[in-house]
Amino acid sequence: MANPPKPNVGYSNNPSYSSESSTSLSEKTPIPPPLISPKFPPPTFQQDQTTISPSIRSPPNVPSSSNGVKSGSPISHLSTPPGPPVFTSPVRPAAVPFRASPVTPQPLAFSSGSSIPTSSPPHFSNGLVDFQHQVSDVPEDSAHVGEAPFVQFSAHKVLKQKKLANVPSLGFGALVSPGREISPGPQIIQRDPHRCQSCGAYANTYCNVLLGSGQWQCIICRKLNGSEGEYIAPSKEDLRNFPELASPMVDYVQTGNKRPGFVPVSDSRTSAPIVLVIDECLDEPHLQHLQSSLHAFVDSLPPTARVGIVLYGRTVSVYDFSEESVASADVLPGEKSPTQESLKALIYGTGIYLSPMHASLPVAHAIFSSLRPYKLNVPEASRDRCLGTAVEVALAIIQGPSAEISRGVIKRSGGNSRIIVCAGGPNTYGPGSVPHSFSHPNYPHMEKTALKWMENLGQEAHRHNTVVDILCAGTCPVRVPVLQPLAKASGGVLVLHDDFGEAFGVNLQRAATRAAGSHGLLEIRCSDDILITQVVGPGEEAHVDTHETFKNDTSLCIQMLSVEETQSFSLSMETKGDMKSDYVFFQFAIQYSNVYQADISRVITVRLPVVTSVSAYLESVQDEVAAVLIAKRTLLRAKNYSDAIDMRKTIDERIKDIALKFGSQVPKSKLYRFSKEISLLPELLFHLRRGPLLGSIVGHEDERSVLRNLFLNASFDLSLRMIAPRCLMHREGGTFEELPAYDLAMQSDAAVVLDHGTDVFIWLGAELAADEGKSAAALAACRTLAEELTEQRFPAPRILAFKEGSSQARYFVSRLIPAHRDPPYEQEARFPQLRSLTTEQRTKLKSSFIHFDDPSLCEWMRSLKIVPPEPS
Repeated sequence: MANPPKPNVGYSNNPSYSSESSTSLSEKTPIPPPLISPKFPPPTFQQDQTTISPSIRSPPNVPSSSNGVKSGSPISHLSTPPGPPVFTSPVRPAAVPFRASPVTPQPLAFSSGSSIPTSSPPHFSNGLVDFQHQVSDVPEDSAHVGEAPFVQFSAHKVLKQKKLANVPSLGFGALVSPGREISPGPQIIQRDPHRCQSCGAYANTYCNVLLGSGQWQCIICRKLNGSEGEYIAPSKEDLRNFPELASPMVDYVQTGNKRPGFVPVSDSRTSAPIVLVIDECLDEPHLQHLQSSLHAFVDSLPPTARVGIVLYGRTVSVYDFSEESVASADVLPGEKSPTQESLKALIYGTGIYLSPMHASLPVAHAIFSSLRPYKLNVPEASRDRCLGTAVEVALAIIQGPSAEISRGVIKRSGGNSRIIVCAGGPNTYGPGSVPHSFSHPNYPHMEKTALKWMENLGQEAHRHNTVVDILCAGTCPVRVPVLQPLAKASGGVLVLHDDFGEAFGVNLQRAATRAAGSHGLLEIRCSDDILITQVVGPGEEAHVDTHETFKNDTSLCIQMLSVEETQSFSLSMETKGDMKSDYVFFQFAIQYSNVYQADISRVITVRLPVVTSVSAYLESVQDEVAAVLIAKRTLLRAKNYSDAIDMRKTIDERIKDIALKFGSQVPKSKLYRFSKEISLLPELLFHLRRGPLLGSIVGHEDERSVLRNLFLNASFDLSLRMIAPRCLMHREGGTFEELPAYDLAMQSDAAVVLDHGTDVFIWLGAELAADEGKSAAALAACRTLAEELTEQRFPAPRILAFKEGSSQARYFVSRLIPAHRDPPYEQEARFPQLRSLTTEQRTKLKSSFIHFDDPSLCEWMRSLKIVPPEPS
């Protein structure tokens, strides 16, 4: 969300996109006849290699791409990252107040979904209406909070006192996952919602309803609204027949046949088109892997999927599916943006450039088999690649003839279209390119120009509901900072791979098949007491003027770049003052069009109780959610390695401040005891501090930049795994035991799986590896587990297997907390499995560790003058 404000210029007349070209569309260029190429092989695992294949590398002086929230906006919600936090100072108010109205008494909420009786009917005296004859049902707690995977709060209760509620080191906020799929059920409603005529909030399960008149009171602005008699009911039980009054989360669905002038396209057009944009400057080993991945990719697609194939090098080749006997392509020059004349000649010509798989699968295989390795004697990094021009052409193919929209009838494919770039090197030719050499005298200026051009192209793709994913592979530097804005502004991702083999092939398939909605808008409404101070995620502030409809609508609106299950938004919140009410309310409305062309309005309403007890509040803190929110705020500012070092110090200060504010001082000592209610939080942040996102595990800035961008937009599940790895030890019989991610798990007679989000490691102990039969069975079980853990994950992680003592084992060891340095009693307290080992096994384990200077969790906390918390 760091994108600057969009320019007003359109795609065709933007100066960055040249409309002048001296070369017109060429004749069809025949390609050599196809060769038979093997299909994508079954997954294989890298095992026992002496060296780790490096990810895409760039020289160390390449600046990383920018990150964070949108700049240039007067609204503070989506501002540039703040300066380093000073945890001891009072929290500064946001520049624009979230509410200007005075706080009014909060009514007891009516819940039609609960059977807990109240002792006496509630009475309201705010001048709106008297509800004293209205039966109200109030659950003791917000039981639904932990049940919905769509919204996860860092705590299930809110502190009454502003001073403690706004302690910035711990913070308060929520993770919203707008695109998660919902299973069909009673919470799906095919009618228009009832909305507050004043602020635009939706009727929900916490509203007070007058049974006699059907009127309902808004939980956000407290105004009374009519329901056109729909909510008139003889009893509160009858109101449970309305899903929105019975469930905290509902989907309002409007299908295409309810839209005037809209004609749904045929089934063959329902699948949004996918255009592969393929680098043709590859050497033979890389090309062979890529061909296998591409063959497997088209075999995996459904018959109705429409696919286009574009190659780029010094020119752009657009393959024609109408030629069945030979792979043929139309060729455009790559040094300039395509002219309108050349694009018209292409699109209105006789060629077929987007074709459903059921009609063109043999042709696609023939095209992939016809690809040839790069022939010229030019280094990989210096080859001419017109990636930017190729994406422009792919976008034009997806848009198709302008006659697509005619006679007032709109035809559109479901969800977002996709452009998937398969890149093996940097964009060095044509628009959006940078010079081959960093020593070029004009490199800084040309890079700045390229960054802006790529961002504009990404924004143009987003305007046409097209997501650009860039999958890079090989050892040639791809200049990540230049490519990242294209993927980011379109709502796509950039992923680095070691090669074009297994992980690349899996990601190619998952990039194309993951469900993606379009036209996404997220609206957030909160009680008057709550202020949203920061938003991190795959979107930008939307300037939607709803004041004509709802005059007092002060919701925060976010335009989502794409709507996918793999993404989330991180919201940081503060309280405006000491709480006056017993509850605070939050409502999240997500509007988007899904892949089946239905318009969805998903409404999620959450109520959190207000408490005065600090202990009660801390008990409600969700350590993992709090850690992810803290990590996203921290990573937003770690734009380079120097920043990352500063952020490690910030985490130290954060832990010290949490202990000071919420812990207790040890008698007759300067040490503080960390609160037992949030005992897991220091361990999670310690993993963050030393892991690939902030630590020194990832050696290159390009890799760190890609990980950081992925993490800032990732779902809660993937974000948590990227912070703190999950450690599972194989047991006889094929079962697994989950253990803390400490190096004490490295027992020579065991196999261990470590899931770290973007990487999964399988470690075989030396003693186990010596027994071929046992090690083969353990390895097979570990491989199966790794595949199951990451079956739906995007990007698909690398899965690496190796033996104890091998070169690659150090990448596994570096991700584990070095608990072997702690005294035995602390080891047993934090790693109880040690107690099951014999004296001989413990001695052998102790002697297997190599000394290094990294502190353990306990040593790190003591260095901060904090007594480590007892394990929960």
